[in-house]
Amino acid sequence: MSREETVFVVDDDQAMRSSLQWLIESMGMRVETYDSAQAFLDAYYPGRAGCLLLDVRMPGMSGLELQAYLAKREHRIPVIIITGHGDVAMAVKAMKNGAVDFIEKPFDDEALVVSIRNALQHDEKQRALRAQRADIAARMAELTPREHEVMTMVTDGRSNKEIATSLGVSAKTVEVHRARVMDKMRADSLAELVRMVMMAGGETE
Repeated sequence: MSREETVFVVDDDQAMRSSLQWLIESMGMRVETYDSAQAFLDAYYPGRAGCLLLDVRMPGMSGLELQAYLAKREHRIPVIIITGHGDVAMAVKAMKNGAVDFIEKPFDDEALVVSIRNALQHDEKQRALRAQRADIAARMAELTPREHEVMTMVTDGRSNKEIATSLGVSAKTVEVHRARVMDKMRADSLAELVRMVMMAGGETE
């Protein structure tokens, strides 16, 4: 676990917050606790690594409302919903809004720790994926409009001859553009270039 990863606990029950803080810290994890959704929003800034342990029923903004608020603004922190009043409807709504888990009180400490570790791993993987996509997008930005056009056709499976005919240029010119695309994208093979284009388009996880 990275030192920057934090488990954010939002629960209006002081005893529950203290219990969760003790449990999480005892596992060597960093934790911050908040007594309301608003208190969390006042302190949180997007992009922090970690996961959110969120109670459902709280004064003011509920846990599900906070989850929806974060999702609407594309704050991608993994959410684990915890409630003592859980029902199927709540579970379905939480999962549809992107929760990685839904746990009812009273819960098993070991099961909760496993869920938290899974959420942190999920966060790490998603961050790595977003970083890869940003890097690929930066490489694509270096392409000229014609190079981008050639790349699209190449990754669609079209041959140099077909591309040349479509663009009204010689096959040799297509080869030159294709070589520049491979160089700028730093792709060692066509398969790698296809993977990059798919990743940039969000087609791979």
